[in-house]
Amino acid sequence: MAQTSPIGIIGGSGLYQLAAFSESKHVQLDTPFGEPSDVYIQGVLAGQDVVFLPRHARGHKLLPNEIPHQANIHGFKQLGVKWIISISAVGSLQHAYAPGDVVLPDQFFDRTKGRAADTFFGEGIVAHVAFGDPISPELQDVLHVSAQAAGAKVHKGGTYVNIEGPQFSTRAESETYRSAGHAIVGMTNLVEAKLAREAQIAYATVAMVTDYDCWHPEHDNVTVEMVIQWLQKNTALAQAILIEAVPRVAQLTHAKAHEALKYAILTHKEHWPASTAKKLELILG
Repeated sequence: MAQTSPIGIIGGSGLYQLAAFSESKHVQLDTPFGEPSDVYIQGVLAGQDVVFLPRHARGHKLLPNEIPHQANIHGFKQLGVKWIISISAVGSLQHAYAPGDVVLPDQFFDRTKGRAADTFFGEGIVAHVAFGDPISPELQDVLHVSAQAAGAKVHKGGTYVNIEGPQFSTRAESETYRSAGHAIVGMTNLVEAKLAREAQIAYATVAMVTDYDCWHPEHDNVTVEMVIQWLQKNTALAQAILIEAVPRVAQLTHAKAHEALKYAILTHKEHWPASTAKKLELILG
């Protein structure tokens, strides 16, 4: 039996709206964690109900450290989303991943300095979710098939290095990530994945390669101009992948991530502070 909840889509750099959307309407939400990046856009894509949010806001107004990740994920939860597809622009750390390719990472490596709140918990309620496999394999499998159907050169698996930003990597940093065998580098997806797991939402990244970071001897160092050129090319491909993926995701019924809190909450219910329990009411279920 197909799922009936809307499918969430987070648009990254260059993807601030979906051209193939129909019956769309804007939904302004407030959350216990503040305002999301922008209004959510509810509509129909490939015959399925979807909810779209531009990560950096329309017009790209938010730095990576300014993105209100808690509010963004909580808003998706408020709208009944159980699956989130994250579209993200990334740099390549390996020869095998060329600009224009698609990478579906299955791991993250954190190189931030705690710039953003990456948990809903605290203030008297403690939880530790399993995060050894941060990407939903059920969703990743669907995205792999969908990217192939859309004609993308797609790579399944690999590690996404989440750097601090907003500056791009130094050459020493890029070479270090590359020598460790990591696949791609970006600035935003790890915190989304952590919070989605706590919200019991299955999450997966579609990473669109725009450049070779700064390590490649035969390519210029990454610049905004270079990224924008590839974003324009990748946007059409990202939308084609989503059109293929959304009907397939709609057929999924369950993911392991949907039970992430089953054994994760350590604080006994009788010790929950009333104010925190109210703030986490939707997360706690």
